Amino acid sequence: MIPSSPPPYREDAPAYFVPRIALLFCAPLIVNGFAMPYFPVWLSTLSLSDFEIGIVLAVPMFIRVITAPLAGLLADRIGERARVLIWSAVLSLLTALALFVSHSFWFVLVIYALQGGVYSPYLPIVEAIALTGVRRWGFDYASMRLWGSVAFIGATMFGGVMIGLYGGAMVLPAMACAFLLMILLTLIAPRVGRPRRPSTLTTLTEPPPKALRKLDLQMLLIGVTLVNGSHAMLFAFSAIYWQHIGFSGTQIGLLWSAGVAAEVVMFACAKAIIRRFSLWTMIFSGCGLAVVRWIIFPMDLGFWGYFVLQCFHAFTYAIMHTGMQIMLVRRVPEEQEASAQGLYFFYTGVFTAIFTFASGYFYSWFGVQGFYSMSAVALVGCGSVLAAWSLQPQRAASGGKTLEAS
Repeated sequence: MIPSSPPPYREDAPAYFVPRIALLFCAPLIVNGFAMPYFPVWLSTLSLSDFEIGIVLAVPMFIRVITAPLAGLLADRIGERARVLIWSAVLSLLTALALFVSHSFWFVLVIYALQGGVYSPYLPIVEAIALTGVRRWGFDYASMRLWGSVAFIGATMFGGVMIGLYGGAMVLPAMACAFLLMILLTLIAPRVGRPRRPSTLTTLTEPPPKALRKLDLQMLLIGVTLVNGSHAMLFAFSAIYWQHIGFSGTQIGLLWSAGVAAEVVMFACAKAIIRRFSLWTMIFSGCGLAVVRWIIFPMDLGFWGYFVLQCFHAFTYAIMHTGMQIMLVRRVPEEQEASAQGLYFFYTGVFTAIFTFASGYFYSWFGVQGFYSMSAVALVGCGSVLAAWSLQPQRAASGGKTLEAS
């Protein structure tokens, strides 16, 4: 969670800044609400193999890691980031429409990879504009970002109903409509002028500062982002698997919504949790429960069992992510904040892409038992976090007592 701060600048904020940003968050997360659970289902209707589905889903993630920083650099140099939003939305819609032309593996792979490239800067640039409002005028970040999560849940639920009625054929029209909404909402994007700080993505075009090169911090970043990456098979194949074992579209929508709703609740409770528990406890709880989550997933749990398991997302992502963010705030100087966030984005993107690619193999070879491989990934992440904890400079200097424990 990012707290608001007293406004250090005198100029007036754009009118209705908070609701405009909230709507800008809604548009891309509606796209994600359709695409993340159900685009793999559409791919499965094309008679693609599980291996081919894994490739189609992974390649755009690799592309995004390259194109997002370049788009962030362009947005910062243009001076008005909202202009890049318009191009991102228009080109994303064109790629969505192109997917109607041909359904061959290579065509879908190329077009979806292009879509990953042109769509990638949209949400981070909205984040950058929102954070400008936090820094300049003291707006509350959570009150803007929350509506994006609500939109994601609504899109996921609606998509589940539509999947039940029309099958995978509903996915492309739903995504195209969501991209069209993105274009319309860029027209109300607040204009905040030239950024006074570089965006998170821009910093990826430069070497990381010394504070981020410390071994313990690198091990922590790698460990947490490995655990983030272990969610790859869930994102790629959970809806396909649940459909295979007979869950309805509405049930699949509920399962996806349960994870996001649990995440939102955990974010809302984060302040109280931080007062009671150390950051290391928060991070370790997420890592450990990720190992358990992927071990349990292949079991025959039934709908309510999977519903409870999806609520683990509150720990395997939300509480761990919150602990990681606050750890970065404490360990990295403010002027290097964007670089820290950029490196976090980079590691998460690379690991998620790698394990999405690998999940195509594992699911093809082992079916749902392939989730055990994600448990192994999370276990390696746990080991990296444990190494980071043991390497903390303050532990060596204070006989094992960490700053968080003091």
